[in-house]
Amino acid sequence: MVTEARGQAVLAAINRAAEAGGLVPGLPLADARALVPTLRTAAADPAGDRRALGALAVWCGRYTPWTAPDGGDGLWLEITGAAHLFGGEAALLADLSAGLAAFGYAHRLGAADTLGAAWAVARFAQPLRDPIASVPAGLAATTQALMPLSVAALRIGAETAEGLFRLGLRRIGQLTGQPRAPLARRFGAGLLERLDQALGHDHETITPCRPPARYQSRLAFAEPLIHRDGVIAALDRLLAVLCRQLATADVGARRLRFSGYRVGGDVAEIIIGTGRAVRDAAHLKRLFAEKLERFDPGFGIDLLVLAALETDPLAPAQAALSPDRVPSDMSSEQALAYLLDRLVNRLGPECVMRLMPAPRHPPEHAQYALAGPTGGGGALPGEPSPHRPIAARPLQLLAQPEPIEAMAPVPDRPPVMFRWRRRQHRVALADGPERIAPEWWLEDPAEMFSDRMRLRDYYRVEDTEGGRFWLFRAGLYRPDRPPRWYMHGIFP
Repeated sequence: MVTEARGQAVLAAINRAAEAGGLVPGLPLADARALVPTLRTAAADPAGDRRALGALAVWCGRYTPWTAPDGGDGLWLEITGAAHLFGGEAALLADLSAGLAAFGYAHRLGAADTLGAAWAVARFAQPLRDPIASVPAGLAATTQALMPLSVAALRIGAETAEGLFRLGLRRIGQLTGQPRAPLARRFGAGLLERLDQALGHDHETITPCRPPARYQSRLAFAEPLIHRDGVIAALDRLLAVLCRQLATADVGARRLRFSGYRVGGDVAEIIIGTGRAVRDAAHLKRLFAEKLERFDPGFGIDLLVLAALETDPLAPAQAALSPDRVPSDMSSEQALAYLLDRLVNRLGPECVMRLMPAPRHPPEHAQYALAGPTGGGGALPGEPSPHRPIAARPLQLLAQPEPIEAMAPVPDRPPVMFRWRRRQHRVALADGPERIAPEWWLEDPAEMFSDRMRLRDYYRVEDTEGGRFWLFRAGLYRPDRPPRWYMHGIFP
């Protein structure tokens, strides 16, 4: 692979055949062609390499959820507490090495008690041809493994390593016997920090590429799954295990990820979300069923993982006692929440909008659209809200109030007849008024107590044909001018 450096084309990476021909990374391309005339090259793609490394880090989540790129050409895997799932550390490393070899990756695995030691032995421990370099547990074994390695194994810059080489400090063992103060003055505190991290004297952590899930269930297969029926059957088992974990912790899932690790080295995933915390396996299975058609097993899946990415407290609830009131163990609020979950997961959160009450006086501004089932914890319809009006509101609200002609013989009483959209309506029943005052904090103080104050008196009326409407009179009643009436909504 060729890249440009210092104004000339140089080798960025080589394979084993090029290495056997005497080529090394950093060699100018012209010199490389002089050594190997039949050299085949391709342009380096650092961005593509980072994407491939990130995808490989996701695939390595089959071994541990704590995986991340190391910022260069390698990956971190924190396997503490995960090795026993594969029969021990040696078995885990052997399985990982076999998988990488099957994908065509030239690789070297290093395992140690510290991140710095694992990085060092993976790149510098002899013999380099061995695909696995494992350091026994214990700080003494870590120190012994690091002593003969080059100081470049401490993850220091090239200039720092060259400076140490000029002083004759070529091995980590030579570096540990030197006074620390002169080293810090000459090379900075970073050199000593890397040394302490590698030897286990200073703590070092990694940030996983994905936050590890606290609740998850796994199912591995001796033979890869190819048919979707097998995936569905495995999902049933995983949901049962995960829901038991959630019930033990008194929590429910808000967001779940179903991952299938393909034998080809990539991962097929499905993510679902719920408006409320849920641990009902049947409901979660229905949500996954909406997306399972897009779950492609590829050439086979040898591991399935179901993880709860987001959870909320969920205490046990009392089921309904009267079968006449509720036809099942599900309340009407829960049934509505489940319906919203299915709509959101089928259509997408941006396609399901809900109107939430807003603390505004004008009815046309008293709600706002919210995407998703509950918008992150909003109340469902029917639940109490501090901004919900007491009086009934029409199901259909006009975008803008429309002027109407109304006849009201008695002031401050509902009309007995009105004309709207060229059609005359005779009022049979009426209720009101409901006075909605203007938002005084947005009004001109000089007009607050004048006849220009924009208050509204709303009436619910029903005409002789059964139509139900929501109309209002704008402003206070004045005998010297006719009132202005408007239509604002329609009741079902």
